[in-house]
Amino acid sequence: MGKIGIGVIGAGSISNMHLSSYTANTHAEVIAVCDVNRERAEQVAAQYQIKNVYTDYKELLADPEVDGVSICTWNDTHAEFAIAALEAGKHVLSEKPLCQTVEQAKQIEESVRKSGKIFQMGFVRRFDNNALIAKKIVDNGDLGNVYYAKASCLRRLGNPGGWFADKQRSGGGPLIDIGVHILDLSWYLMGRPKVKSVSGSVHYDLGNRANVQGLEFYKAADYDASSNTVEDLATAFIRFENGATLVLDASFTLHAKNDETYLKLFGDKGGMEVDPALLVVSEKYDTIFNLQPQLKTLHLDVYSAFQNEIDHYIDCIRTGNTPLSTVEDGVEVMKMLCAIYESGATGKEIYF
Repeated sequence: MGKIGIGVIGAGSISNMHLSSYTANTHAEVIAVCDVNRERAEQVAAQYQIKNVYTDYKELLADPEVDGVSICTWNDTHAEFAIAALEAGKHVLSEKPLCQTVEQAKQIEESVRKSGKIFQMGFVRRFDNNALIAKKIVDNGDLGNVYYAKASCLRRLGNPGGWFADKQRSGGGPLIDIGVHILDLSWYLMGRPKVKSVSGSVHYDLGNRANVQGLEFYKAADYDASSNTVEDLATAFIRFENGATLVLDASFTLHAKNDETYLKLFGDKGGMEVDPALLVVSEKYDTIFNLQPQLKTLHLDVYSAFQNEIDHYIDCIRTGNTPLSTVEDGVEVMKMLCAIYESGATGKEIYF
């Protein structure tokens, strides 16, 4: 088998993580890049020596040299682009979230089934080296029955503005943008249990906070502080059919002392912290041990995670193996995300 031809749809900031990872993979070659902003697409093409530049994604999908695509665009385009790519006979790696609604998610799932192509969800946190080890620890039974998890991704000042802050294009704010990472990783490490009910809340109290001075944060290319229709903070309490529970929160802006990200799992034989650094709590010899693996880094390595994710995608295309993060997983996470928003809007617990 020759090199897998790749097309990248969307030349925004996240595409660089995909492009650099494809470039480092000896079995892949980026054939084409597409963006509605031709100048930006041409700049990316020059940087990564990509021969074909498109402004219409349909033209990229018609390129016979393209075997698979990465979808790195606004959330409101994920469903349309993924379904079109699958119908064009292309394999798909889609950035999170899968889409914006459960209905769209099921349509993508059906398209994957009909096409027989590889579809990999861009749940990049699953591919972080620490998360890969954490999964082995859980699967080996070192924690026993994992019955409780806590996950938090809080920014005190970090609303990117632009399309991130436009609910029509994004589908929501911190929950669907950064909260989806900790939601998926928690659920994945808990063994992907079936959801029983979701109780959520969403808050729109602080807005963009463009008045705050002296602190830098990432801003979208189309940043506009005056336009903000997404939540500042979302919180959730999720019950699973096996009796386990998950508590999580995510914010773009919050009156907090520091930005904070953590993910903790608790089982009847031990516990584990995945974020901010990998740590295992074990009970042996009538005492408690805090065990820290001797790794190159104990913290999240985003670059390695993306490289692992892209390498896995290419390997699945070459071998036909099922991806570590499937479309079915994307559908289940979408159900939880939408239930949190629905519960927050209605003030009612959502039952599955």
